[in-house]
Amino acid sequence: MRDLVLLAFVAAVVAMGLRRPFLWVLLYIYVDIVAPQKVGYGIITSISLSMLCFVAAFAGYILLDSKKGSKFALRQGLIVALLIWCGITTLTADFPQAAAEKWDWVWKSLIFAAFLPLTLRTKLRLEAAALIMVLSAASIIISAGIKTVLSGGGYGTLVSLVQDNSGLYEGSTLSTVAIAMIPLIIWVARHGTIFPERKPAMLFAAALVFAALLVPIGTQTRTGLICIAVLGVLLMRAVRHRFLFAGLAGAAMLVAIPFLPASYTERMSTITEYQGDESASTRVAVWGWTLDYVEENPLGGGFDSFLGNSFTYDMRNTVDLGNTQAVVYEEVTDEGRAFHSAYFEVLGEQGYPGFLIWAVLQGLGLWHMERIRRRYRSDTGKDARRWHSLATALQNGQLVYLVGAAFVGVGYQPFMFMLLGLQIAFYSLMQKEWAGEEDQPRPWLRAGDAAGRPAGLSA
Repeated sequence: MRDLVLLAFVAAVVAMGLRRPFLWVLLYIYVDIVAPQKVGYGIITSISLSMLCFVAAFAGYILLDSKKGSKFALRQGLIVALLIWCGITTLTADFPQAAAEKWDWVWKSLIFAAFLPLTLRTKLRLEAAALIMVLSAASIIISAGIKTVLSGGGYGTLVSLVQDNSGLYEGSTLSTVAIAMIPLIIWVARHGTIFPERKPAMLFAAALVFAALLVPIGTQTRTGLICIAVLGVLLMRAVRHRFLFAGLAGAAMLVAIPFLPASYTERMSTITEYQGDESASTRVAVWGWTLDYVEENPLGGGFDSFLGNSFTYDMRNTVDLGNTQAVVYEEVTDEGRAFHSAYFEVLGEQGYPGFLIWAVLQGLGLWHMERIRRRYRSDTGKDARRWHSLATALQNGQLVYLVGAAFVGVGYQPFMFMLLGLQIAFYSLMQKEWAGEEDQPRPWLRAGDAAGRPAGLSA
């Protein structure tokens, strides 16, 4: 029955897309985030649903959709450059089979991120894409939030929609994305025009934000806690009474502590004591190995080059000796451990060239959103507040991701590359609007006055 419902939904969107091909782009966003082929049990699991929707999205745009207003921007060029470089390093990878498996989904993530802004040629389409991203991720987050309330969750044991440990269904990745998308959730509810009824939208958004905050507790990931703290600091830029906001946030945290699972608080206490935690100690050792590796291989080793690592480190343990405790160091040898950081992941796999492209892509996104924020910062118009809020939401979401990415291997995470696609389309739309404003004739200028002096003030 579940398979039939999912297939019926997909078929309905495909049929509607014959008249509105942009719907196929939205369909791929849904399929790529939720992965309904994993949610089902029967026939849907044997269908290459993601590839079919991927092809439909491109075919619909190329063959049926209007190209008016589409623009290829600099950051799209950077994504294409990163795609090409990843393809080159895959051909020369240290571990060809593992690299080919990762390339199988990374190339779709990068191509779609470069393609998406071409289709978002109007503000309504931009809003629709943001809404589908929020609702698609919400289907996973709500499930994770409910199971956290009912069972308390557990590190590596919380199951959302499916028993899977890849994509958004991986605990640390879900925690990072769930917190990063909170600003976009709030924007869609407050400023969205597709659902004009504000009260129901805000109630749903409040519940979804609560569920998103529960995800790091259910997954018991330290990265999620750090992301929550970063988001709290970023939100202080927009609130009027910052000290009151900080006080209420601190009070809410103190009230919540007694209700948190003991296993969660115990795991969070290891954030500052990385030497006493094997997972954290391994990450530090892998990062050191990666720096040494890139010195010898500046062009990177291709996807999953971490499989070649091997290192020995000392892990600190506390042992009970009667009525006292003593600290002892145990030598641990490990190999083939993942990067556990998007920065070291991209650096180790793509070397200095790939990392530079990735870093510039991220940096330009932050700067472009800041330009929009500054443009509309003092404008009190309704549209100005709307675009200022969207720029802030996309910037805050990216900043949370960049902090969380320091501890999770999400360098090519499809959801976050879709967020970059939204940024690119949004910035292009704003540039067109600014250009239109500059081209508008000013009634206070005297006709034919090339110097642009107000009437009555010409020499």
